[in-house]
Amino acid sequence: MLRFKITATSVDLEYEGDLGSNNQWVWEEMKTNNVTRVSRVFSFEITDLLNPPTPTQDFENYVYRFQFGTFEDGYVKIPGRFLDIKNNLLISRDVTLKRSIFAAERNVSIFGRLSELLEHSEPIVIGGQRLDAIPWEVFQELLKKFPNTYELDRYANARVHAILSQYLNGMKDARGRYENYLNKKTSLTSTAKLDLDVLKKLEVEKYVLIRDLINDALETKKDWSEGDWQQLMLSFLLLLFPKYIKVLENITIHDYYSDHSKKTNRYIDIGLVDVNGNLDVIEVKKPFDDNILRKSPYRGNSIPTSELSGSIMQAEKYLFHLSKWGVNGENALTKKYATELPPGMRIRISNPKAIIIVGRDQIGGASMTSSQLLDFEVIKRQYTNMMDIITYDDLLRRLDNTIVALGG
Repeated sequence: MLRFKITATSVDLEYEGDLGSNNQWVWEEMKTNNVTRVSRVFSFEITDLLNPPTPTQDFENYVYRFQFGTFEDGYVKIPGRFLDIKNNLLISRDVTLKRSIFAAERNVSIFGRLSELLEHSEPIVIGGQRLDAIPWEVFQELLKKFPNTYELDRYANARVHAILSQYLNGMKDARGRYENYLNKKTSLTSTAKLDLDVLKKLEVEKYVLIRDLINDALETKKDWSEGDWQQLMLSFLLLLFPKYIKVLENITIHDYYSDHSKKTNRYIDIGLVDVNGNLDVIEVKKPFDDNILRKSPYRGNSIPTSELSGSIMQAEKYLFHLSKWGVNGENALTKKYATELPPGMRIRISNPKAIIIVGRDQIGGASMTSSQLLDFEVIKRQYTNMMDIITYDDLLRRLDNTIVALGG
């Protein structure tokens, strides 16, 4: 149990064990280490104790009393060492001191987190009339933004799910539950304020998670099959490409041109549906080195490998057959995926585009030269009206740039 006692010149902190518990451990820890942590947040040395126990002290009802703060120009001045931080703390005397000002759920030190973000050791000022003070209303809003136990559990589950879902079947959709929780938490009412800093922080966390997962897979999962890489990317395609709202797998399309005497079924591994129902195609290939440009140039120019040319041709054929399928295809696909789409949404085949995620920006174990990168860019721009060709390294750069742009 924790209490703040106001005297004529200072504020003392009183601490006693919960009902029925023995708090002698505090004194034993101070005698051994000269310091103790009280209530998981406050740090005191033995000289800070105002009422040392007697040799025959009964700790059953003993209350520790520590010096905590002194009055200074309308503020309570609290030395930073009591909070194990580099900054002293000034809190307006108008503020009623209680533990929740100093500790969030799971005993997270609020001023510990704040001090970590500061590059200086000047005092942290809360409330009052000082120009450098954080207004009390703003600080109260900050306290509300600290994640609670439920949110921390959901976030931890989402991180675990993102890693283990590649290996275990039947896992709960922890990521989806976490996203749903955040959606509910950050939903705006007519009186709510849009906190852009909080939203940006959540966005940064999202992209950092995706970047770390891809990085880890590139370094440690070299034996993965193409299907394994597709499953990894499926888990966050909608986060990488936010214009889309639905991922469709194993789409059957009809080919009437390869053999004019019959209809042939073709299968698109992954399709993406945007907010208007337009269907696009995405191809996820293995991140092999040396499968973008050939090692030997042709007349001074780098030319695509057969793997890249084959991926481009495959995507072009999918787009061709989709476009030729037309209205009949729209009707067939809308009927087939009706239960997976928002009510009333119709799949549209309207000048479909393709995304190809393939290979690394490496040739012969080294990064592409500026000349090779230029030739690769020329190849990509040749198809820019119908597809976007992205290497895994390019994808990581896009994520890094997004994180930096959001302030991460």
